Amino acid sequence: MGKILLLEDDSNLNNGIQLCLTREGYEVVPCLDIASAEKSFQSNDIDLIISDLSLPDGSGLDFCQKVREQSNVLILMLTSYNQEHDIVTGYVHGADDYMTKPFSLMVLVSKVQAMMKRVVRNQGHELVSGELAVSLTEMKVKLQGEMLPLSKTEIQLLILFMENPKQILSSDQLLDQIWDTKGDYVDTNTVSVNISRLRQKVGKERIKTVRGVGYLWINDVQKK
Repeated sequence: MGKILLLEDDSNLNNGIQLCLTREGYEVVPCLDIASAEKSFQSNDIDLIISDLSLPDGSGLDFCQKVREQSNVLILMLTSYNQEHDIVTGYVHGADDYMTKPFSLMVLVSKVQAMMKRVVRNQGHELVSGELAVSLTEMKVKLQGEMLPLSKTEIQLLILFMENPKQILSSDQLLDQIWDTKGDYVDTNTVSVNISRLRQKVGKERIKTVRGVGYLWINDVQKK
């Protein structure tokens, strides 16, 4: 569903918001001050930040501005103020939306759900691993800027690996995801043969065989 960084110094409200969002399937990283929020943001792949305006070690606006200088992550500000100047200031500092306290937790959840839909729509359209790039919209693969002649199946296999980097995928998982395992034409060599062909085109060192377990993409992958 997505990962949310929650920066709210009121522990009761923090716990309440966390509980509601967790029930909706979101992963919440709770923080009570800016210092811990900065560390959590750097060590997690955050989709949305919910930040209070007034915090014990600084202003949520300053935190918002600092985040915006390095990321386009969505930011929802929580404020006790309801003046136009404060709202405008929040937007100037990079906030995407705001909620004025007190507010209904269910209304907050609804707003979060609406914002997270934007995260899905704005997800990157390209997977990049070193000098290898895969366009998810055009279904094309380039290595060092040169187009690779991959079959549709090879591209699907490559995307599956790159969307799950450094995770072991078994032959059964690959078959389930890419091939129709109910078809009689699929035999036990299907996966190994296609991986062998893929390795020859993208580089043998990129896909590791874990004997008796499966295969894994060994390099880091970025989504742009």
